[in-house]
Amino acid sequence: MNITIRKYEDSDVSAAIAIWNRVVEDGIAFPQEELLTEESGRDFFASQTYTAVAEDLDSGQVCGLYILHPNNIGRCGHICNASYAVRTDLRGFHIGDKLVSDCLVQGKAHGFRVMQFNAVVASNTHARHLYERLGFVQLGVIPGGFRMKDGHYEDICPYYHEL
Repeated sequence: MNITIRKYEDSDVSAAIAIWNRVVEDGIAFPQEELLTEESGRDFFASQTYTAVAEDLDSGQVCGLYILHPNNIGRCGHICNASYAVRTDLRGFHIGDKLVSDCLVQGKAHGFRVMQFNAVVASNTHARHLYERLGFVQLGVIPGGFRMKDGHYEDICPYYHEL
């Protein structure tokens, strides 16, 4: 695979929706419960400060994506938030590493000073190790902060990274 991270284009919408919806359907990482449709997905990805995709240049396929947006408004508007998704059949190929690294650059380029993740599920060890390897700092633990798809609650771990 020859992965590049590039700005999302409208032609990526179907692939991006499929990847995003799979994470939502899994119910173990994203807080969203509603699946994106072609129309809502187009609006959702276009409304972000920045949306990027991971594309395999050898096959032309979209392998993953991220969204970047403010975490808050006004006096806290300099803090951004992001979400990442990688196709399930391509996890383990360090695509997430490329997505997060690019997102840190884009966050700074878009004028943000801090990236904050509000709800990293404690059992999402691969994501947590990636964030820590890239210099994110865990802020603590919120007991039972995430309702899993099966209904039980898991702790969440907020993280931040100065840009």
